Amino acid sequence: MTLDYSHLYELMSDSVLDRWLGTLPTAVSDAFASINHGKYSEWLKIIDTLPEIPVESLDLDDGVKVHTAVSSEQQAQIEKLLRHFHPWRKGPFTIHGIHINTEWRSDWKWDRLINHIQPLAGRRVLDVGCGNGYHCWRMVGAGAELAIGIDPMLLYVMQFHAMRHFLGKTLPAFVLPFGIDDLPANLNAFDTVFSMGVLYHRRSPIDHLLTLKECLRSGGELVLETLVINGRLGEALLPEGRYAQMRNVWFIPSPDTLQSWLRKSGFVDVKLVDVTVTTELEQRSTEWMTFHSLKNFLDPADSSKTIEGYPAPQRAILTAVKP
Repeated sequence: MTLDYSHLYELMSDSVLDRWLGTLPTAVSDAFASINHGKYSEWLKIIDTLPEIPVESLDLDDGVKVHTAVSSEQQAQIEKLLRHFHPWRKGPFTIHGIHINTEWRSDWKWDRLINHIQPLAGRRVLDVGCGNGYHCWRMVGAGAELAIGIDPMLLYVMQFHAMRHFLGKTLPAFVLPFGIDDLPANLNAFDTVFSMGVLYHRRSPIDHLLTLKECLRSGGELVLETLVINGRLGEALLPEGRYAQMRNVWFIPSPDTLQSWLRKSGFVDVKLVDVTVTTELEQRSTEWMTFHSLKNFLDPADSSKTIEGYPAPQRAILTAVKP
C-alpha cells in the first residue's frame, strides 16, 4: 500500500499552488521512501485493513465526527485497529460511535480562535506543525477550499490517513510528512497560515515568523499560537534545561514582546486575541494517550509552576496580516 496524494495534486493544479506542484510529488515520495521506522509497514497494513463504511452523517463544524450505524463487532474491530496508533494527542474524534479521547482538547483551542480570524470560506490554508491534522478537518468544516497540514512525525501522518479513511478521501484536507524547513522559499500562496505550538521549539523565532510570512499571499493572515509568560515588552524566558519536561524549548516571550516580534518581521494589524492558562482539563492522560501529561509536568506543591520551577504553561493566540 502507498499513501495517496493524487487528489491534493489535482486541487493544486488549478491554483497558485501549481508552482509547488513541480517538486512536491517527488518530495513526498522521497520523504516516505526515506522513512526508517519500525512500525511504518505495520501502520500501512492497518490502514489498508480498516473497513470500508459508507458515511451516513459527517460533522466537521461541531467537532470531527462521522457516523454510520455499525454492529458492535465492527465497532470493536475499528477501535482495536485505531488503538495501534497510540498515543493520540490531538482531537477528539468520534468515528462511528467510537470516541477517541485525545490528550489535548484541541476543540477548545479552535473555539478560542475561530471568531477572531478572517473567515476561512474559500481560502487556501496551511497548518504548520499540524500534528494528526485535527485542525485541518475543522478548517474544511469552516469552508476552507484547501487545508494542507505539515508535520514530520510519521505517527501523526499515519493517524491522519486513518481518519481520512473514515471521514472521506475526497475532502480537501491533507497532511504532508514535512517540517517547515522543507517548504519551498517564497511560496506567497496561502490565504491563511496557522502556526500553533511551534514557535517555542524554534531556535530563531524571528526566522520562523519570516518563513511563515513567505508562505502567505499579500493580505493573507497568520494565526499564531504559542507559549507566553507574564511580563513587559522585551521580556522572554529562555529555559536553561527542560520546560515542563519538554527538551526543545527556546524562547517564551511576553505577549507584548511577541507582538513586537511580529511587527519586526513585517506583519501589520497585529492583534492579541486570547491568553489562556493551560489546565489539566485541557491537557491530560486518557485511555488513548496513556503516557505522562500536564499534571506530571507541574510542581506537585504549586501548580502555578512547572516541575523545573518556571511559570506554568499559558498560551496566547495572535493574528497578523502580511502587507
